[in-house]
Amino acid sequence: MTKREIVMKISSETGLTQVEVKRVVQRTFDLIIEALKSGDKVELRNFGVFQVKRRKKRLGRNPNKPEEVIPIPEKNVPDFKPGKIMKEKVERTT
Repeated sequence: MTKREIVMKISSETGLTQVEVKRVVQRTFDLIIEALKSGDKVELRNFGVFQVKRRKKRLGRNPNKPEEVIPIPEKNVPDFKPGKIMKEKVERTT
């Protein structure tokens, strides 16, 4: 499902225009990104938790030249942990 499909579905269910819904959906995503960028975690009850994790530096290899060792620097990566209700609903569908 794409962001456009989400906007269209919410718009048809609420009667709001697609432009209004798109603005709200995009602003929600922007606020999550801003919070993660500043080091905060975002907890959405019954949905999940977004947070930033730090990947340690490590050594990697070029698959085309396995003898070549490449240092990979440490970096921040976004992480998502699904909430209990989300896990339960997804598990029931399989």
